[in-house]
Amino acid sequence: MKEEIGNTITFSLKEEEKNLQRKALLRRVYDALSEKGYNPINQIVGYILTEDPTYITNHNNARALIRKIDRDELMTALLKEYLNI
Repeated sequence: MKEEIGNTITFSLKEEEKNLQRKALLRRVYDALSEKGYNPINQIVGYILTEDPTYITNHNNARALIRKIDRDELMTALLKEYLNI
């Protein structure tokens, strides 16, 4: 996140770090679902919409990993990425 104060521009590394951590966790969940033969996109969307953990396999601890991601923050990040804002 970039914030301009006078002539000084500051960046929020915390938000960038959270995004990177969220992406890494989500990728691990995606990979675990793929390895088990599931359609990862459908399964992750089902989880996001319902918060039902049974959409996510226990393989490679994916179910515990997805629970570390705040769904509201994830949806906000996805929407911002999709809209490129």
